Amino acid sequence: MTTTTDAMSVLEGMYAAEAEYLAAGGATFAPLAPFFSPDVVLHQADSLPYGGIWRGHEGIERFFAAMSDTWDVFDMVEQSFLSETSPLVVLTHVHARARATGDEVDFPILQTITVEDGRITEVRPFYWDTAAIAAACTN
Repeated sequence: MTTTTDAMSVLEGMYAAEAEYLAAGGATFAPLAPFFSPDVVLHQADSLPYGGIWRGHEGIERFFAAMSDTWDVFDMVEQSFLSETSPLVVLTHVHARARATGDEVDFPILQTITVEDGRITEVRPFYWDTAAIAAACTN
């Protein structure tokens, strides 16, 4: 069983690795892989450019590649952990710039993240306005 401290450490490490991955333009998934269970499931809103259900390490790797293709900048400006037990609840304020348009957007994401045995097993992000995000990414 993953303790609260372990779950928070997993998330903090994953967020740091994600920021490095996106800043490098999606160079390699390897630093992110240890944070995710081999059977992880990520649920993204279908209306997003990277929408859908992403499963396993291969799915998560494809998701991060799609995120990198979509965003030139994706800064997690501020994060608040609203729950300290799994599933964790994280509120993140994002500043992003779309590669396709150069448009900049600021938006909140609320995520539930399940951590079991020291790895992320499920992620469910909830965006405030998926239409505005999709519009910023489309010419």
